[in-house]
Amino acid sequence: MDSNRPKRSGSALMLRASLACAIVAALVVVLRGEPSTIAKASVAPAAAEVDVAMALSRPVTDWQNYSGRLEAVEKVVIRPLVSGTIVAVHFKDGAIVKEGDLLFEIDARPYTAQVEQAQASLAAAKSRSLYTATDLGRAQRLINSNAIAMRDLDEKQNAASEAQANVRQAQAILDSSRLDLAHTRITAPVSGRMSRALVTAGNIVSAGENAAPLSTLVSLSPIYAAFDVDEQTFLRYLNHGSAKGNEVPVMLGLSNETDYSREGKLASMDNQLDVQSATLRVRASFDNTDGLLRPGMLARIKLGGGPPRQAVLIDDSAIGTDQDKKFVLVVTANDQVEYRRVSPGNLVGDLRIIDSGLQAGERVMINGLHRARPGDTVRPLLAQRVDAREGQ
Repeated sequence: MDSNRPKRSGSALMLRASLACAIVAALVVVLRGEPSTIAKASVAPAAAEVDVAMALSRPVTDWQNYSGRLEAVEKVVIRPLVSGTIVAVHFKDGAIVKEGDLLFEIDARPYTAQVEQAQASLAAAKSRSLYTATDLGRAQRLINSNAIAMRDLDEKQNAASEAQANVRQAQAILDSSRLDLAHTRITAPVSGRMSRALVTAGNIVSAGENAAPLSTLVSLSPIYAAFDVDEQTFLRYLNHGSAKGNEVPVMLGLSNETDYSREGKLASMDNQLDVQSATLRVRASFDNTDGLLRPGMLARIKLGGGPPRQAVLIDDSAIGTDQDKKFVLVVTANDQVEYRRVSPGNLVGDLRIIDSGLQAGERVMINGLHRARPGDTVRPLLAQRVDAREGQ
């Protein structure tokens, strides 16, 4: 049994040596590898191509955007001033009328009779006044010769004065009757566009404050756009006196427009702020010679905020969002990507104003933001674009 142990030990040593040689050979192969594999591993990845644009410096005007409603400068509710029967309507619904055009006509026959009656009363009063004046003249001549008593003279003087008062009263009644007769013809007090006729011919209308309206009339041009501005805007841009306030540019756009097609001017500002909303009611005036603008329409208002100033502008698509932060990726002079927080302002055409965080002339990535990260080296390609127009 002892004679067999050496043989087993020699065999074990040879097996272990063989395994060690095999492991070493495998490691050499793995460490040396293929020549092509080593070459590929030694080559660095190519830099990603990204589109960049230069941050511009342009004079721009700060604009504040508001929503409001169009209002007529003059709005008239047509009501009858005398009672009677409507005998004619002289306009079509929605017609444009001029000041003085006949709108409604009320039966004038009762008022014509009142005028004639008043004329007769006036004639009688004048005749009575003439008689009393002549009688007073005779009495004054007789009093010098003591032919009549002083009491008779006083009576004749009183009669003459009363007759003159009756003449003035009759004249006033005649004027009132003529005025009522004139009110049977209802004319347009201003030029503008009529609404529909609420009362048609054959209906009886009554006069007075509570009388039912016959129609409404609104002026066409100019037209107001009313909107509310916040207190900070008022203090910054509008609280400089009426002269400078009128110089603030105001633009108007309709709900179906993407731009602001009409230019106007400030017309008035309310005398106090609404304490609940901390806003001030402002009205701007716009030309409406084409008659397209109607009272009550939605108005998009763009209010200029002071004189033009130099501002940094970039493509709006270059701005990214990181939760509640806005950022851009800037390509430095070494073609490295840098993360930069910015404070964006208003939109000017296709460009966005950058209030802080960026300088004019810096290169900003506008495409391929997902292909590069801060710190990466990139290959910037300068993009061609059309510069923003001032004040748009």
